[in-house]
Parts: sequence; C-alpha cells; structure tokens
Amino acid sequence: MPRSKYPLLKPILQKFAEENNIPGGYRESGEFEILKMNWELYKRVAESDPVADAPPTRGHGQVGAIDLGSSPAKGGILSASK
Repeated sequence: MPRSKYPLLKPILQKFAEENNIPGGYRESGEFEILKMNWELYKRVAESDPVADAPPTRGHGQVGAIDLGSSPAKGGILSASK
C-alpha cells in the first residue's frame, strides 16, 4: 500500500484495535524505531542457543525446489551428496 494512503487507514486500524481488545490498542512506530527493534531481534536470535530438534533452515525444501526447477544449480547439490 502506498504510504500516501496510511492516513486513510489509521481510523480503520484504531477501530479494529478497539473492537478486538488489542493489548496496548492502536500504536504507531517511527521508521528508525522499527529498524532498531528489528536489529535487536536479529541480535537476540543470532545469540540464542540452537534448538536441537528444529528443522534445517536450508535443506531438502530449498534443494528440492532447485533440483526440480530450471535453476542453473539444478542437479548440482543433491547429486553431489549422493
């Protein structure tokens, strides 16, 4: 949605937050505040301990998609590990 439309959306979001009892209600964050929050989240995730049973973030899902598609990498990843 173009930023120019944000002011039109604000009353709709305020009403939605009120009707659905959103904790803290409708709130706005500035661009740099959002960037800072994201950076802090990435830092916490990067520093956290790994989860033993977590699925791989890269693996057969992506590799399978590469091998099935028309990617230049097709056949190069899975066939090398066989």
